[in-house]
This record gives sequence, C-alpha cells and structure tokens, in this order.
Amino acid sequence: MIDVHRLRVLRAVAEHGSFNRAAGALLLTPSAVSQHIAALERAVGHPVAVRSTRGVTLTEPGRLLVEAAESISAELDQVRHAIDRLTAERPRLTVATFTSGGRHLLPAALTGFVEAHPEVELTVLESEPDGAAAMVRAGAADLALAYRFDGPPPVRPGERPGLDWVPLMEDPLWLVLPPGHRLADRPSVDLAELGADRWVLGCLRTEAFLRRYAELAGFDLRVAASTTDYFFAQTLVAAGVGVSLVPHVSLSPTGESTAVRIEPPRPARHIGLVLPRRRRPHPHTRALAAALTAAAASPRTPAGERP
Repeated sequence: MIDVHRLRVLRAVAEHGSFNRAAGALLLTPSAVSQHIAALERAVGHPVAVRSTRGVTLTEPGRLLVEAAESISAELDQVRHAIDRLTAERPRLTVATFTSGGRHLLPAALTGFVEAHPEVELTVLESEPDGAAAMVRAGAADLALAYRFDGPPPVRPGERPGLDWVPLMEDPLWLVLPPGHRLADRPSVDLAELGADRWVLGCLRTEAFLRRYAELAGFDLRVAASTTDYFFAQTLVAAGVGVSLVPHVSLSPTGESTAVRIEPPRPARHIGLVLPRRRRPHPHTRALAAALTAAAASPRTPAGERP
C-alpha cells in the first residue's frame, strides 16, 4: 500500500529539487526524507527519484506519484473545507472571480441567488484565472469565474486534476476609439487600419495577445499606456491618449468613447466556470453556476456602438 505521507515527502522533493531542501520544508532530517523515499520505492517496486550532483530527478513512476500526490492533496483540502462548511452555523459558498466578470456577470447572478438562498453565507474573492483555479482546487473557493484568450483554458485535462472547465460565453473584443477619431463613424474596422495609432492596454495579460494580432495585421504595436483596469483604460482613450481593445462585458456605459466592431479574424476572450469535479456537487454551487450561466446568456449592448 502507498503511504500518503510518503507521497507528501516525494512531492516536497520534487518541488524543492533536493532531499536536504525538502527536509527543511517538512521539518524532517535528510535521513528521514531518504528513508521515506526508499520505503515508497519498495512499495511501488520501482525507483522514484535519482540523486546526482545537480540535484534530484524524478523517474517516470516518480512523476506519476507526484501527480497523484497533488490530486490527493487537493481532494483532502476540498474535503476539509467541505467539513468546515457542514459544521458551520450557516452554509457557506465562496466564489472567485476576475474583476470585469465580477462587475458585469456576478451581480445579476447573485441577486437571484441571494433571494433564493438567504441562509447561505456568501464570500466573493477577486483573482486572476490561474489563481482562481488553484483556489478551487485547494477548496478555498467552491467555484470560479475565469477567462482565457485564444489559448487553452486555465483548466486542462491532466494538468489540474479534479477540476472541470465549463464554457459560459464568448466575449469579443471591441475597438474603443476617442472622440473625433478618423474611424469613429465606421460600422467596423480592420486592425490593419490602426497601424499609426498608439494603444492603451486595459490588462497586462493582453499585451502578448494584442501584439500577435498586430503582427497579423502588419504593424508594430506602440503602447501609450498600460493599466490593469479596462475602465481606467477607457477613460484614457476618452482623453485622447490612444485606442484600445476592450472585451464586450467591460465596455463602459458612459458613451464618452466609441466602440467599433473589428473585422474578422475578430479577437475574443472566452469566459467560463472552474468547478471541482465531484460525484455529488454541492447544491449551492450548482445553483450559482446555473445563475451565472443565465447571466452570461443575457445580451448586452455596447455603449457607443454604431448601428
């Protein structure tokens, strides 16, 4: 039988790259770490770690065991949080969300949820997608609202065991132009027409994404401002600092700037839910997931859009 504590020791060895550093992190002696690894190897019948002057290298069986250790650790964390919820005076539900999703999708979903489940103690935590997925995996959040651009989702099969990615909506990016811009009266614009403009980034994660689309359009991206907030970015656009790409759900309703469609290939952000994979999903988690799905299906007209 494989001992869970020994899996934890192997995971620490993999994380720290040496028996000595793993021993320090686990408050054990290096000899004790070595003994645990040797016992684990006897249990599985194969070497799991090879020591050399450059550190420790896991064998293929060792890598499989570390993946199992991470999955087991995540499951145990989820169980601990589930037990905490069961023993609490009120049922608890924690949702992690990125900023613009929390601002535009959560309110509509939470209004009905709170009315239907006033007994639930609700907690909302702000986090970027990778961090939100880790929170769900560790049991610190029951579900997460996350996004991805054209790459893979934050939850991929085999990479984060025990998690599922549920697509909610495609969130197309709009070109946001300052008042009086030469293209503001157009119904749609090709990105290649923006080669002479300077750009305002509303999210630092989008720079590589936008640079790729600029390269496809045949121009070098010139950045005038970098922010971590799409709403701040739109105020800079309205002030004439530059132009910007803004996701549909983040478009400001003020009307100070103009949102114009981008001609294909149109970049988009993909929003979804990160959920723990369980045999019996928590009923409140299911209820909030359903409410978020309904909120994502509701249409929203961008401010300043030209018909």
